[in-house]
Amino acid sequence: MHHLVEVFLQLGLVILGLGVLGAVAGRFGISAIPLYLLGGLAFGVGGIHDLGEITEFLDIGAEIGIVLLLFTIGLEYTPRELVGTMRTSWRGAIVDLLLNATPGALCALLLGWGPLAAVVFGGVTYISSSGIIAKVMTDLGWLGNREAPTVLSLLVAEDLVMAIYLPIVTTILAGLAFAQAAWGLALALLAVGAAFLVASRGGSVLSRFLASPSDEILMLKVLGVILVVAGLAEQVHVSAAVGAFFVGIALSGEVSHQAERILNPLKNLFAAIFFVNFGLQTDPQSLPPVLAAAAGLAVLTVGTKFATGWWAARQAGSAFTGRLRAGLLLLPRGEFSIVIAGLGVSAGLDPQLGSMAAAYVLILAALGPLAPRLADPISTRHRKKLRARRLRSTTDVEHVV
Repeated sequence: MHHLVEVFLQLGLVILGLGVLGAVAGRFGISAIPLYLLGGLAFGVGGIHDLGEITEFLDIGAEIGIVLLLFTIGLEYTPRELVGTMRTSWRGAIVDLLLNATPGALCALLLGWGPLAAVVFGGVTYISSSGIIAKVMTDLGWLGNREAPTVLSLLVAEDLVMAIYLPIVTTILAGLAFAQAAWGLALALLAVGAAFLVASRGGSVLSRFLASPSDEILMLKVLGVILVVAGLAEQVHVSAAVGAFFVGIALSGEVSHQAERILNPLKNLFAAIFFVNFGLQTDPQSLPPVLAAAAGLAVLTVGTKFATGWWAARQAGSAFTGRLRAGLLLLPRGEFSIVIAGLGVSAGLDPQLGSMAAAYVLILAALGPLAPRLADPISTRHRKKLRARRLRSTTDVEHVV
């Protein structure tokens, strides 16, 4: 009985606290994500109060939050749109890998952590947070923008790179045979191909199976399919979020609109839990010694990620504002970066790698939701400068005539 009392009290206070933080953020017109992160940091390891009674629930809820975020993003696109965007964005994916994995690898080498740590830390700085970016795009209403497919194609490409990267890194860290890594890699690629095939060819069948006049039945069916596919994706070393993304792509017609409406409250709840849980897993006392180095690395990779988004959006034909938004959207790092760092620390690499990754991710996870809001003021000033330039040009021409 006492255990149940503690669970209800802790969970209730966490959810109530999230509601209050969300209201504060809304009052000042800012994203609630940084406040959720700071709230988690305050009550995490070595924080104000231990939330050990609900740790397991928060861990599972955080994973569900990422899955639902990517599912709702997938609802916005069809397989044809995704293929078309990937064909035009593959160069951007290569640029993304080269520009953003290199700073992390060089940082690890400069700090004397060794070449294996360089491979691990390169992954930390490479991959953006799909969860944070999906939330920001939804909150700002940017899913219908021209640059949105470019951003999403880069995120999908990053997750596919992770499907290749994780089996290899896990095998190297464990000292296992390369054949095991090759088998895991082949299985991951096969799973991704099968998921895309089902999404493109079997979407109508899945939509008919899930269709129901009852909101309750539809919610249970859709949520069940999402979680099953996410679990199967994890089993073959593909991100659960990628599996959920393909489920969203597969749905079409009225079912997709109904599913989005019904699952939206659940998505909002579990997404908030994801962000607060991220902060809970960070020990504040481990941050000060590495904060300066993490901040310097964050500044460097803000530049490289922004350049990636800008270049990819330009290749896709986006105008100035679209390029600006794409660059700013890609800045946050999150869940995958922490997972990768955790693998390295568990394998006996330098413990500072974990602290450095936590500080680095926390900086960019807090900056990520705020930076895209700069896009509209900057683009407004840019348009004013263009108008003034055109006016001066017209005036000069008239003067010459």
